[in-house]
Amino acid sequence: MHELLLTPIVFLIAAVTLVPLAQRLGLGSVLGYLIGGCIIGPWGLAMVKNVELISHIAEIGVVLMLFLIGLELQPKKLLAMRKLVLGGGAFQVALCGMALATAAWLMDLRWGAALVAGFALALSSTAIVVQNMQERHLDHTPAGRAAFAILLFQDMAAIPLLVITPLLGTAAASGPGFNWPLAAAVIAAVLVIGRYALPLALRLIAKTGLREIFTAFALLLVLGIAQLMILADLSMGLGAFLAGVLLAGSEYRRALEADLEPFKGLLLGLFFTSVGMSVNIGLLSDGPLTILGLTLAYMLLKMGLLALIARALPIPAVQRWQFAGLLAQGSEFAFVVFAVARDAQVLPPAINETLVVVVAVSMALTPLAVMAGNWLGTRLHAKPAKAPDVIEPDGARVIVAGMGRVGQITARMLIASGFKVTVLDNDPDLIELVRKFGMRVFYGDATRLDLLRAAQADKAHLLVNAIDDMDASLKLTDVVRENFPDLKIIARARNLTHLYELRTRGVEQVERETFESALLIGQQALERMGIEPALAERARVKFRAHNLSTLDTIFPHYRDEKTRISIEQAARDELARSFEQDRIRLGDGKQ
Repeated sequence: MHELLLTPIVFLIAAVTLVPLAQRLGLGSVLGYLIGGCIIGPWGLAMVKNVELISHIAEIGVVLMLFLIGLELQPKKLLAMRKLVLGGGAFQVALCGMALATAAWLMDLRWGAALVAGFALALSSTAIVVQNMQERHLDHTPAGRAAFAILLFQDMAAIPLLVITPLLGTAAASGPGFNWPLAAAVIAAVLVIGRYALPLALRLIAKTGLREIFTAFALLLVLGIAQLMILADLSMGLGAFLAGVLLAGSEYRRALEADLEPFKGLLLGLFFTSVGMSVNIGLLSDGPLTILGLTLAYMLLKMGLLALIARALPIPAVQRWQFAGLLAQGSEFAFVVFAVARDAQVLPPAINETLVVVVAVSMALTPLAVMAGNWLGTRLHAKPAKAPDVIEPDGARVIVAGMGRVGQITARMLIASGFKVTVLDNDPDLIELVRKFGMRVFYGDATRLDLLRAAQADKAHLLVNAIDDMDASLKLTDVVRENFPDLKIIARARNLTHLYELRTRGVEQVERETFESALLIGQQALERMGIEPALAERARVKFRAHNLSTLDTIFPHYRDEKTRISIEQAARDELARSFEQDRIRLGDGKQ
């Protein structure tokens, strides 16, 4: 019992300590688990010794991950991205896989082992790439969309790689022959069960209304299919992936994802921790230059190939090296493939250990690869900075700074009402689009004094500060207050902090961008829940007045957190009493 409790306690301590730290340092959760495994494993503090048993248990996390990947692969989603996913993804995996396999063969690996190593190294880390894209706001850029599509194909390509790898090993060759009829029968059974039996079973389980039973059935489903695949000497992940794809269009897809996600996260974390425990730290300490040299050679080769592939994809030249840096590291699936390859004796143990360390180090170097790619793309392909437009004065009485969702509506209302408006924005593509509709828009940084002078801010009556970036918005306010003190300002605030900072600078008319729409949604929600329209509107008006009054009360103390919290709590209590009095006086309004 002591040993049984101690092992999960050690794992959990490593996870809750090192994973948040790795996230904070921008390394990602996967590296946090890997580092934790290195520390508690036999090469570190030796707090956990039975690595092989733990690895087998942790493989369930990979199975759950593949099932959830299958759930995400809806036919419509794949159809919409078919060119990038199937075309770009297949091109990337084939080119990088063959190039890396050739490099491995030249290093005296036999062809079967070289192919496994090359195609495993051709894959990239979904977790790390997505995290880096989100941190750098690259999700919706051409490079980000292309990277996501290729990751999607890589997730699918990992399945056949996991299936084929055991067949290439000496363990498979020396053992009994592969039972193809049994394998075909099991795959057919999974397809039939997933297509016809599972939706019916899920419907019956859901009708019980017992959430824990639905969760239990979801786990039973994945583990049962995995066991079927083991009986046929097939990859557990293949069956889970197929079942996920078959249920991708089911109405229970979201419920399955929600129930399995926590188990997947913990077990996948356990898997990466077990990989970290199996990392031979001695390789790093004995030959750090060798490992670093291999890792850099691997990443540079992969980056060069990815930059070449990017030329065939809809990615602007300036973003191609950034795209290459995003995908330059090894994948979580590489650890899985190398584990399978080790068990099937596909790769020599020393080579396997070296590749695991190289992939782990490449993950750690991802942020540097993205920065290097961004710098290289800027140096090679960036266009010279566009000079601000020459603004022809026409006596416009209003200047609108920022042509985003707020600035567009404001400018259109003013122009439709007959007022001349000068609009300033620093997005060339947006300006080109808006100009097609006859709007007078000029390129330039609205925070620059020379541009404001050219826009005749000294003669304008009003400035609408609709810039969405908080720092730029405050900078513009400071410039205008200092140089054009008579120019009135109406400002858009993204949040309460932005609002307070604007009011500190003397801007009296500040509108929170989502406040009024949120109030209207609240009123409509009350009406839909059976509250009489008059009472719902009264609640909206009262809440609005109360909120604005509270802001005025808090404003002098907004930098004093203790005082601010005290005022907010008192205001909430007062509002609750006010609503309760309304219900007593007017009734609850329900039908």
